[in-house]
Amino acid sequence: MAFYRQVGSVPPKRHTQHRRPDGGLYREELMGEEGFSSDSSLLYHSGVPSSLVDARPWELPDQSLVANTPLVPRHLRLHDLFTDADRDPVLGRRLVLGNADVRISYAVSSETSPYYRNATGDECVYVERGTAVVETVFGALTVGPGDYVVIPRATTHRWVPEGELRTYAIEATSHIAPPKRYLSTYGQLLEHAPYCERDLRGPAEPLLVEGTDVEVYVKHRGDGPGGLAGTVHVVPEHPFDVVGWDGCLYPYAFNISDFEPITGRVHQPPPVHQVFEGANFVICNFVPRKVDYHPLAIPVPYYHSNVDSDEVMFYVDGDYEARKGSGIGKGSITLHPGGHSHGPQPAAIEGSLGAEFFDELAVMVDTFRPLGLGEGGRASDDGRYAWTWSGRGPGQ
Repeated sequence: MAFYRQVGSVPPKRHTQHRRPDGGLYREELMGEEGFSSDSSLLYHSGVPSSLVDARPWELPDQSLVANTPLVPRHLRLHDLFTDADRDPVLGRRLVLGNADVRISYAVSSETSPYYRNATGDECVYVERGTAVVETVFGALTVGPGDYVVIPRATTHRWVPEGELRTYAIEATSHIAPPKRYLSTYGQLLEHAPYCERDLRGPAEPLLVEGTDVEVYVKHRGDGPGGLAGTVHVVPEHPFDVVGWDGCLYPYAFNISDFEPITGRVHQPPPVHQVFEGANFVICNFVPRKVDYHPLAIPVPYYHSNVDSDEVMFYVDGDYEARKGSGIGKGSITLHPGGHSHGPQPAAIEGSLGAEFFDELAVMVDTFRPLGLGEGGRASDDGRYAWTWSGRGPGQ
């Protein structure tokens, strides 16, 4: 995010001495993307950020994926995956869908997570329900329903839920950022973008915590399922020892209610709903909005065949017009794979005529490589969705 912030105590010139009140030096750390060729921030630690006193393997939650075979659209009921919240928002995630570019997980939790660092890519975590404080090496973010929390790769952080918390985690193997078409040459969000820098909430002050021999769970590349592995690092001083930082790389929150929908006289295609992008996938959201106002408009989507994409829709709230009659409700996911035409339920087309407003809230991920089913996806598949357009199942 090329939007400069300065938090806490930093020296007037980068890469120069910055001293503690007792005269000792703070340790300067550059956290940057793409080597030294993209966005970065400079953090000033009271300890040594590379110090370790122990390390051991961490066995990740089930990361296995199976192909969507036979190729059919699927309905996954995420709310069926958990009967209680006795877990945390990191270790408690259940993998729903994934490929080599992105992995989508779901968690219902009430416990504080361990300190955690994802070294495989950025995370975009959507808060479906509940509130939490996300403590990070950059400072803290207070988050609640409708917040996207974007956490850069290798940011040490932990989630502290305040009661039951429902989170939908989109983990990339790349970086996640606003779409390039929303940005100027130098990175400012442009006038046609559906949100702007005022809508983004970053840490406002340092989060200084004392402690010794602190465990940090690190997800990284390895030889496990999905090319992933885990390690627990034990660090001699608390990782939240940053007295100040500045730059354009940091975690931030953006609330879906601040997304300004783009509408037209006839139905607008999904790219107008885009909010973020990663390598080989995009994130869109469908928010309450005025719908098509041509006198002969059909407000629900036309049938379409995304030959290059798998489409994943997470239904958060409201009444999703195009899926009436298919059993889709809050907490549902639909997977519409590339190679299969999809669109509204037949009765929904006539039913939408004359509508002026859609009260729906959904998060969509479109991928440009096929998605496999994780253990959470396999466990929550209703097994019937593919036949809802015809009203007949196999052999009938």
